[in-house]
Amino acid sequence: MDYERVGAERKLQLQKLENLCLDAYENSRLYKEKVKVVHDKSIKRREFQPGDLVLLYNSRMRLMPGKQRSRWDGPYRVERVESYGVFHLSHPSRSELIKGEKMAKNQEL
Repeated sequence: MDYERVGAERKLQLQKLENLCLDAYENSRLYKEKVKVVHDKSIKRREFQPGDLVLLYNSRMRLMPGKQRSRWDGPYRVERVESYGVFHLSHPSRSELIKGEKMAKNQEL
């Protein structure tokens, strides 16, 4: 048995396997980029102005499932809007401001 020939064949097989893995990673990256572009197109940008009534999303509700419980809390009033989607909310029954980031939606009244 020629060990050098067998060793060379094994190295070739390992290189082919590594190339297949790299191709799979590249294809996965390209797929994720395309899906992100499609997803970003469907996102609706919402602009809030001071005085708007909004509902606040409670992300912890996923941990406590309940059929009749809403994940939206409110209404809150937008007090101040800052850059990059940051805004300050106030609740009618509380005096402190809540600082929020892109986690509210317009309330349907």
